Amino acid sequence: MSDPIAPGERNEQRIEKRASFELIRYANCWEDADILCEALRPAPGKRILAIASAGDNALALLAGGAEVLAVDLSLPQLACVEIRKAGFRRLEHAELLAFLGVTPATDRLATYARLAHDLTPAARGFWDKRTADIARGLIQAGKFEDYFKKFREWVLPWIHKRPVVAELLKEKDQHARQDFFDKRWNTSSWQLVFRVFFSRFFMGRLGRDPEFFRYVEGSVSERILDRTRHALTALPTHANPYLQFILNGNYGPALPRYLRPEHFAAIREGLDRLTLFQGPIDQAARQAQHEGFDGFNLSDIFEYLDPTNCREVYQTLLDRARPGARFAYWNMLVPRNCPPELASRVTHLKELSQELYVRDLAFFYSAFVVEEVR
Repeated sequence: MSDPIAPGERNEQRIEKRASFELIRYANCWEDADILCEALRPAPGKRILAIASAGDNALALLAGGAEVLAVDLSLPQLACVEIRKAGFRRLEHAELLAFLGVTPATDRLATYARLAHDLTPAARGFWDKRTADIARGLIQAGKFEDYFKKFREWVLPWIHKRPVVAELLKEKDQHARQDFFDKRWNTSSWQLVFRVFFSRFFMGRLGRDPEFFRYVEGSVSERILDRTRHALTALPTHANPYLQFILNGNYGPALPRYLRPEHFAAIREGLDRLTLFQGPIDQAARQAQHEGFDGFNLSDIFEYLDPTNCREVYQTLLDRARPGARFAYWNMLVPRNCPPELASRVTHLKELSQELYVRDLAFFYSAFVVEEVR
């Protein structure tokens, strides 16, 4: 079929040409690794191509025994992965939690000095200039985390006092969560302020990037408000690390998968199976020196692309997929699935996708898609 976008023009449509990748956007990976691992089934002998982000989910996949190629356009994001990798190699579990900022510590710069020799020159140069971020804890160092901090410190106190927030996060059954939400939490002030602060305007400028919303239609805040209602009623609030972080500034009793003690030894043992690549994910797939991949952790990259670029990237990845390989990715605000031209080559696992989606603790997404190569 004909391509409506000329090669040079098409190149300008790619997200790396439209948004800056010179800062830490995400100091944590805001995607639920539990459902991701169920979708991709990491195991010894499998190769998985993954969006790196801050490294959380790449490390979670590593714990399953897979070989992981973690890819990102951003040097700062890859530096986040490298320093986590060094932490898993050199520190014990409690030390790692303290260094990252999950638990209190006063010696993070001294710990960094122990880890710095394991970093590439580029990553070390990046972190050497950011000792303040290291000292306060790396899980606080991203633009997205700062956005939630603004919400937590400037906005939320006008809606709900701390005892009400604490009550929301206590362990309750679903009936009690729904009752609390209806009677105590879902006030007109909550709805109004939420719609403003999580609007396209504020979220694009303070939290993400305006270019990430280029292909979004309709109200951003209404969609996120609806998913937040699901998170506060249908999902266990006390065991949700993402909700705990947004409202309390840390994970509290609910650690993300890669930081749970039961996965620590497996991640440490598998660190040599984790490789990093800076650049577009389709370029990484083309340059990979092996027979192909068994899984693709694609975050929500497709919603940043126009349909033509989406098809081209998807086809490149599909051409590097082994039979039975799975694609797993999220839609946040833009509906994206396998392009129609390629649909005969994959099966959309609709029931599995929906089953995992309803359990997704990273609740702000509108869909989780799992597709399998025929």
